[in-house]
Amino acid sequence: MLAKNAEVSDQSQHNQDLIAKLKQQLQRVFGYTSFRDGQLDVMLNALQGRDTLVLMPTGGGKSLCYQLPALCHEGLTVVISPLLSLMQDQVEALQAMGISAATLHSGLSSETALATLQQLQRQQIKVLYVSPERALQPSFIQRLQEYQPGFIAIDEAHCISQWGHDFRPEYGQLGQLRQYLPNVPFMALTATADAATQHDIMERLQLQQPYCHRSSFDRPNIRYVVQEKFKPLKQIKDYVKKQKGSAGIIYCGSRKKTEEISESLQQAGIKAAPYHAKLEHALKESTLRQFLRDDIDVVVATIAFGMGINKPNIRFVVHFDIPRSIESYYQETGRAGRDGLPAEALMLFDPRDAQWIQRMIEEQDNEHRRLVEKQKFAAMQAMAEAQTCRRLVLLNYFNEFTDKECGNCDLCLDPPQRFDALEDAQKALSCVYRVGQQFGIAHIVEVLRGSKNQRVLELKHDQLSTYGIGQEQSHEYWFSILRQLIHRGLIVQDIRRFAALQLTEAARSVLRGEVTLELAKPRINLTATRNSITDRGDYNKVLFRRLRKLRKDIADRDGVPPFVVFSDASLVEMCIDYPTSDADMLAISGVGQVKLERYGAEFIDAINHFLNGASERQLFNG
Repeated sequence: MLAKNAEVSDQSQHNQDLIAKLKQQLQRVFGYTSFRDGQLDVMLNALQGRDTLVLMPTGGGKSLCYQLPALCHEGLTVVISPLLSLMQDQVEALQAMGISAATLHSGLSSETALATLQQLQRQQIKVLYVSPERALQPSFIQRLQEYQPGFIAIDEAHCISQWGHDFRPEYGQLGQLRQYLPNVPFMALTATADAATQHDIMERLQLQQPYCHRSSFDRPNIRYVVQEKFKPLKQIKDYVKKQKGSAGIIYCGSRKKTEEISESLQQAGIKAAPYHAKLEHALKESTLRQFLRDDIDVVVATIAFGMGINKPNIRFVVHFDIPRSIESYYQETGRAGRDGLPAEALMLFDPRDAQWIQRMIEEQDNEHRRLVEKQKFAAMQAMAEAQTCRRLVLLNYFNEFTDKECGNCDLCLDPPQRFDALEDAQKALSCVYRVGQQFGIAHIVEVLRGSKNQRVLELKHDQLSTYGIGQEQSHEYWFSILRQLIHRGLIVQDIRRFAALQLTEAARSVLRGEVTLELAKPRINLTATRNSITDRGDYNKVLFRRLRKLRKDIADRDGVPPFVVFSDASLVEMCIDYPTSDADMLAISGVGQVKLERYGAEFIDAINHFLNGASERQLFNG
């Protein structure tokens, strides 16, 4: 009994020593004073030699779960990552903090790869990033057996699963490493994985009684907004202009749209570039590099631009087209605001887009896959059409049940107002009937508003009794009314006849005035996005812009992405606390000893210069 108590006491003391060491390195190297939810438990289990499965949302702090423990044990930490650009970005960030990190993959020159292997031989590398192909090479496995790493981290672990994303076959074979390294603990990390995918990850990697951590799916700093798609190109341009040069991604459903929208933004003076799978590799790499280094503000992309984007200061993600599942929506919107500062996810929604996707799903040959995709898209469509808090819909989908509204989505900030819509509905339904139920929404709106465009005049629709009866309202207003009538089942769109509107039996009683009808007041203006996202928050915006420029100048000088110098979150804190000494600067989150030595003096000088200038202005004005 005494021996057992002593063993428990020793273990407890060992844990306390590990916690103290982790906290010390967290502050000294990374410049943080506290752990995020779940990080400490994951790290302790890894350092104690236990397999771990980590589910944390994008921006939840997954990377720190293996980077910090790497500094607290003697051996090498190996990180298997799917994307070369992501590996390079993380290596640059670690090196900026004074951590000896390197990468091995097929894209390196033979000289660079040989130099890295020699550093490994001399035990001069603490964290090594490798591609899955390299990790499975017999010669590399032999080296790992020789080095016996402290642990192996596998990022984007959902790619291992047959239920995860379609990906390189080598990812699914990583479990083979277990037979060669039976005593080395594995850490699998991913942002999203349902129960089936989690089970598959554990089975394929042969994780042995792993410690599993599952963080909340909630990203409270992201504001979810849905706007009806009326004049999409104009809506996009107006929205991006409001963001004043902040970084953003616009997701589109086709390659053609990425190029059209990108060109339109460029013509409006916005630094934008397209990204899709068919572009030349060199062009894609150049676009990504320019985006990471703040030389491009907006990337207009298909889903080919996604996993592994290591840019914490993306302020907005726009969906020009509705995604096919909430999982995709969550992952793509999750690329915004990884630094914890305010961010926004805007989706433009047109029910016709939904019908097009439904038709594509119906063309699937595999019946099981077709049913799964239909269910997933139905959930996505329900979120787009929701009249209650969008975050509730999102979290409940991931079985994180809550009934508390978030206060940070368009429906919470600007709740839909109801009004007596019988007269407007009668005008719209009558117009659909008068044109012979053979035309789509756009044409109906033109007739209602009394348009003199050529097609209306050629068809003699200017002679109809419904011509111009809705001219007092805007195009957007009537688009919204007609869509709501579709949602209510009073009108259907015939996909086979170019989405022509047709009345249903239910429309008869509305036309006769035999029922009452309430609709939501059309949401023409986006109150949730009236101002730039960077305008939110109580900090000095003028100083922030100056520090941001200084950071860009330093990053260009050193050949690294700006966030490697300091994150936006660190700059915002500087614009609140005004650090003017080394001690003050070390108190800023994200400023460790190495970064203080490398960059601290220039930022302190800039802050002092700003404060002195402010004092002089006050004296002059006084």
